[in-house]
Amino acid sequence: MPQISIIMPQLGESIAEAAIINFLVKPGDQVEGGQDLIEVETNKATMTVTAPCGGRIESFCAQLNESYAVGDVLGKIEATKEEVARFGLDIPASAKSCDTDTEIISKKSRNATGSRVEPTIRGLPVPANATGASYMSPRLKARMHELGLSAADLAGIAGSGAAGRVTVEDFEKFMANLEQQKLTKASSMRVAVADAMRRSWTRPIATVGLPVQLDSVLAHRKTCEPKPGPALYALRALALALAENSAVAGRLVGTNIVHPNAIDVGFAVEAEDGVLVPVLRGADKKPLKELTVRYNELVELARQRKLPADATRGSVATVTNFGTFGLIWATPIPLPEQTLVLGLGAGRKMPHWDEAKGQFVPVTEAYLTLSFDHRVLDGGAAGRLLSRINDLMKQPEKL
Repeated sequence: MPQISIIMPQLGESIAEAAIINFLVKPGDQVEGGQDLIEVETNKATMTVTAPCGGRIESFCAQLNESYAVGDVLGKIEATKEEVARFGLDIPASAKSCDTDTEIISKKSRNATGSRVEPTIRGLPVPANATGASYMSPRLKARMHELGLSAADLAGIAGSGAAGRVTVEDFEKFMANLEQQKLTKASSMRVAVADAMRRSWTRPIATVGLPVQLDSVLAHRKTCEPKPGPALYALRALALALAENSAVAGRLVGTNIVHPNAIDVGFAVEAEDGVLVPVLRGADKKPLKELTVRYNELVELARQRKLPADATRGSVATVTNFGTFGLIWATPIPLPEQTLVLGLGAGRKMPHWDEAKGQFVPVTEAYLTLSFDHRVLDGGAAGRLLSRINDLMKQPEKL
């Protein structure tokens, strides 16, 4: 009967090994697929190793109180061909000895026959065993630094190293394969945006949203000259809300919340092959009419790629009007140096129940979204901030 290896599994994204603290079964016992066999301890928790299939425990080659790397063989199960087929383990009947397998697998993360374990799920966007470069050796880091690449660039590689780690050989094959495909040079702006988003995503980002009625904003806009856009109303409301409590716009650095010195708010402007974020300084202290003139100036300068140095960076939050693309909902990502980004979706005519009239009436409604660094804000604080912005936008004459 075929012998199936019991392998130390990947017990967590950053866990490379675990120590054996208890054997829950003994050689000769009959077990079922998925049954707990071995109790192990990592630096984070106590977990169990389960049976890859049903059968009889042939042997254990792991020792109590010893640590084993992810991918090491811990023992063997004798199973019928039917059981092997049922669990999708395509292993030839002749298997190597437990000791030999332990040596091979600990070095190359292979199964009992020395071949790669193929995923049984098909049609995935990337291979099921493509864990990316969660661990990189100094040699691999040096090679990537030489080529100006980051770990994010290797996210789709299926590594052949221990626990699926990406080796230098995997990397070189990946790079060689790229040369056979169509390549176009990314613009400097696209590279800069990509780098900013990569750094932003190192934080836990969450998003909340609620609908806002724009009828009062649209009516007020008709009385203004020059006319502010809906996103500028949202920006001014955000600035006033942050002036009431600047802590929510603070950045977490170590164990301290760094409060902003001023409520400088940026806004996203689509430029060729990227996005620029000009900044309105002191947006909480200037009325909407004054902000409108500067806003229009900065939009034009951004589209020409001629923003002055004092009109970029240093903002505490960003407003983005994704509704200009017809989108009603989105989850934008805050810039690396910011905690918040406020989004405004496309306005739509929606039925709204009017209590006074006792009937539905049409209103223009759009979604406001607030994406935030969850280390600084919880859902309740984010929800209260968004509700306050909503309330302020209902009184545009006070903005």
